[in-house]
Amino acid sequence: MKGKIRKFGLYLLTLLILSSCATVPFTQRKQLILIDPQTELALGLEVREEILKKAKICKDPRIVNMVNKVGWRIAEATGRTDLPWEFTVIDDPETANAFCLPGGKVFVYTGILKYTRDENGLSTVLAHEIGHAIARHGAERLSMLLVAQVGEDALAAALEKGSEARSKAFLIAYGLGAQLGVILPYSRIQEYEADHLGLIFMAKAGYDPRGALVFWNRMLREQKGYKIPEFLSDHPTDEKRIEAIKRLLPEALTYYHPENK
Repeated sequence: MKGKIRKFGLYLLTLLILSSCATVPFTQRKQLILIDPQTELALGLEVREEILKKAKICKDPRIVNMVNKVGWRIAEATGRTDLPWEFTVIDDPETANAFCLPGGKVFVYTGILKYTRDENGLSTVLAHEIGHAIARHGAERLSMLLVAQVGEDALAAALEKGSEARSKAFLIAYGLGAQLGVILPYSRIQEYEADHLGLIFMAKAGYDPRGALVFWNRMLREQKGYKIPEFLSDHPTDEKRIEAIKRLLPEALTYYHPENK
């Protein structure tokens, strides 16, 4: 009986794969996405609530206003004004990070601000994270997890509200967890793609995409200490990221019109 269920699951999964191809804007990369947009938005809101329960929210109006100003400008440049965009600053000076949940729920840690320094630097970070949302990378990664775990009763468990498997899957899908294996190398493709989209979005918003090179060179120069090897990381090394950005800049600059700022 168990074997028949597994075969049926694989058959169902095959049908889903054949009917669930999507295309990333601008890059035209084909994706496998098994999660519909409505479910994706609901999952993003669920994770958002969990984050807000634990995080210390920044109350500094100067910082909050700047993040909202830059974030909304980039969000509007994407053309996806239908998404419920929201920009939240987490008061954590030791964490240099940012992330975006499905539906445009963007979180920025205050620790990244010492690297961004100005609006153009901040636009590099926010445009990158918004690029993840526009490309639906969270839904894509969650789809890959479901495919990888089929046959282990994980398909149902991962979608069962309140289950431990669901929570773990969501954290990994949204880049908030860590898992070795096939998912991480594929995630680096998503990171480069978010850089690609981010350069275009910041340019369309009136921010100079060449500022991305300034930001990443500053990160490379100022970050000290042990750096995790790239093959164990879901992010490209700063050096490789800088090389890729240089190749992408000519395209991004075609969208750059300073008067849009």
